[in-house]
Amino acid sequence: MAGTPDLFVVCKKCGSEVSPYITECPYCGTRLRKRAPKIDRRAGEASPRAPRRAVRPTLTPLRTNEIPGIRGDPTGRPNATYVLLALSLIGFLVLPFVTDADLALASLTGDAWRYVTSAFAYPNAWYQLAVLLPLGVAGWRLEQRHGPILVLALFAACGIGGNAIAVAIGADALVFGAPGAALGMLAAWALPDILRARHGVEHDGDLLGALTLAVVVLATTAVVPGASTVAAVAGLVLGALAGLMLLRGTDMHR
Repeated sequence: MAGTPDLFVVCKKCGSEVSPYITECPYCGTRLRKRAPKIDRRAGEASPRAPRRAVRPTLTPLRTNEIPGIRGDPTGRPNATYVLLALSLIGFLVLPFVTDADLALASLTGDAWRYVTSAFAYPNAWYQLAVLLPLGVAGWRLEQRHGPILVLALFAACGIGGNAIAVAIGADALVFGAPGAALGMLAAWALPDILRARHGVEHDGDLLGALTLAVVVLATTAVVPGASTVAAVAGLVLGALAGLMLLRGTDMHR
């Protein structure tokens, strides 16, 4: 083949047979050529490398506990949870300067903005602590798993929706806070881990801690005026349904 070096060459000075890929005779040191021929590792002759194709960016595969359209960031900041906690603290600070009826939810036919303000107003500091602690923990973990949209949706459905259910059935005259959001987020976070634990599948949630927080919320709503146990239970049920949907979504797309 043209361009292919011989199996060996003969040194003109000492007559030794040497490799065609060296520039000097190893026996006598005579200069054989200025540079050694290039080696083609594939075909035995030098040839230019083929250009590399550009790699198209692709989405990473779904991680554990993710479903299509709802992605979390395990290392990201739970900004949606921070906003909910901040608004709840502001509502607690504002409440002493207004009457209870100005912020609480008392009727489904009243001002629509009371649905929102009632969920961020707490007439008692211990009640607020009992609700915001599980809400912050569960909201943070859910936001890392599934993103901020789910956290905001659960707060609206379980917190505001739970308060509306309590008022609709006439269980409470005035409803403050969002115990339904706290229990709903706890349920949505813990229920997938509970079902995995029952089937012997590895899980990362503190189930005993979640149960303790849930019991504290229910006990607080039973003794604090303006805190609704019905709203808390309604939010718990809605959150459990959301947890089942999340579990089914992740299992279907693994």
